[in-house]
Amino acid sequence: MTSKIYVGNLPYSVTDASLRSNFAEFGDVSSAKVMMDRETRTSKGFGFVEMASAEVAQAAITALHGMSVDGRSIVVSLARPREASTGGNNASGYSAEGYRSSKRTDVGYGTGGFGGGRY
Repeated sequence: MTSKIYVGNLPYSVTDASLRSNFAEFGDVSSAKVMMDRETRTSKGFGFVEMASAEVAQAAITALHGMSVDGRSIVVSLARPREASTGGNNASGYSAEGYRSSKRTDVGYGTGGFGGGRY
């Protein structure tokens, strides 16, 4: 079992230090990080805490899940690994073959429009 914890619905006033101190009462905290927006430098309202052991992590989850912090009911659960990205719908149009390259062979000049490519 993992010892990394997801903490969601955090008030925007929570800092790394305050997150660490709230979890420290359950055991050694290896790391505590509130995720910040790169552009605005403000909290995204969630973070991660890594505890020294899985048992300590589970005790913290059980005790803190649903707790009210500054009027917000926080979500505390085991962190799940990020799902691998497939690149979405490739909106940029770039692929290994180049920009907007099509694998179809029936496209191109002389195959469409009026007359279907016939002269």
